[in-house]
Amino acid sequence: MSAAVGAERPQVVSHVQQALSYTVFDCKWVPRSARLLCLGSAARGTGLVQLYELHGARLELLREIEKPKPIKCGTFGATSLQQRYLATGDFDGNLNIWNLEAPEIPVYSVKGHKEIINSIDGVGGLGIGEGAPEIVTGSRDGTVKVWDPRQNDTPVANMEPVQGESKRDCWTVAFGNAYNQEERVVCAGYDNGDIKLFDLKTMSLRWETNIKNGVCSVEFDRKDINMNKLVATSLEGKFHVFDMRTQHPTKGFASVSEKAQKSTIWQVRHLPQNRDIFMTSGGSGSLHLWKYEYPAQRSKKDSEGSEMGVAGSVSLLQNVTLSTQPISSLDWSPDKKGLCVCGAFDQTVRVLIVTKLNKI
Repeated sequence: MSAAVGAERPQVVSHVQQALSYTVFDCKWVPRSARLLCLGSAARGTGLVQLYELHGARLELLREIEKPKPIKCGTFGATSLQQRYLATGDFDGNLNIWNLEAPEIPVYSVKGHKEIINSIDGVGGLGIGEGAPEIVTGSRDGTVKVWDPRQNDTPVANMEPVQGESKRDCWTVAFGNAYNQEERVVCAGYDNGDIKLFDLKTMSLRWETNIKNGVCSVEFDRKDINMNKLVATSLEGKFHVFDMRTQHPTKGFASVSEKAQKSTIWQVRHLPQNRDIFMTSGGSGSLHLWKYEYPAQRSKKDSEGSEMGVAGSVSLLQNVTLSTQPISSLDWSPDKKGLCVCGAFDQTVRVLIVTKLNKI
């Protein structure tokens, strides 16, 4: 019985490994293609973008683009499938948007922050999410800004510490709730464990909590639906899954937490084809594949008659150690189920295939 169950478990297979001569901070699949990007920092302190194409069991380098400042993060989320423009955040606080076919000069550029842009996300593009194409950036300067590339140099929203409040390093940002033209939220995680949910429709702070450890990565299971689930990962090897369907007036959102490992969980990424499966990447060079199980009832009434959420549970489907160094970036292919790319601080990019995802 257990052998049969084991045989049905997904396997994480390392398909291609490519050694790099620089530090890679982010990896991204180019939508509707067999291509991927590696973004990072060269030894001499410049920024690098490498474009690879997957040919069977090897990666072919198509293009290498050098930029003045190291590049920390990138997203295709605010562009059309026809254009597939890449938005990047760099160590100098610049937000740039690049046409990879003609990458010499950015198609959009703004000095977005005073310090490094740690995290970037996009929505309204790639046919995902209703409403304007927007990019959110989170920075060490403590601010979270939302940009519409069709508007010039000013952000359409700016979430910054109120007067007297100390600024916290924002490590991660994510869009959610973009299911119609009006609704949209941004979630941000900070170095002190704060998680803040900003409602862009009302331009207000909708919810906040603290998970007691620096928040490395946040992601909604889907950007373009009514808020359903949010995963937040932390420095101390824990992640939290919040059920975002029911917000209690005082208790907020119900959540379940799991200690995945002893080291930092750098990233979480949900499988595009199944929102209840997600992968976390760790400081120990490992990947963990998880499945969320919903409770029998997702909400109940408290003694005052207010609706409160009920958290589900998570189960570990598979884990694998690939590197002696942290795996700092992770991206699922939006087009081919189970295809994944990750970048680690051992200066290696790996293309992975996760099997048997249809069986769970």
